[in-house]
Amino acid sequence: MSDSVKAYFTKYPGDIKVDMDKHKYIYESPDGGKTVRKSPFHEPKQDRFVQQVKSKYEQRSQTGIAKYGTTLEREDVDLQGWLTHLQEELMDATLYVEKLLHETTSNSKAGSEDGDS
Repeated sequence: MSDSVKAYFTKYPGDIKVDMDKHKYIYESPDGGKTVRKSPFHEPKQDRFVQQVKSKYEQRSQTGIAKYGTTLEREDVDLQGWLTHLQEELMDATLYVEKLLHETTSNSKAGSEDGDS
């Protein structure tokens, strides 16, 4: 192990140092540099669906900022106001579900009528 790794753990005991050079290793020292474990670093896998949702959240945030000129960090809405906003959003969501359920029921009935011919 290099002297620089030992020096790092002496200065910052218990920390994790990531060597992102060509070898890609993680050095861990739970005891302040007395012992240091070296293990291969593996890039974390990313779930494309999670990444898509994160992107949509960011887009939604920017839309809200443009529309309302503020973020959710605003302080002009009290707890009752936030609960009312939430209730209204959930009510809208149940209306969307009702419409989609109606469409799927209508479509399945139309499909079964076509199949009876």
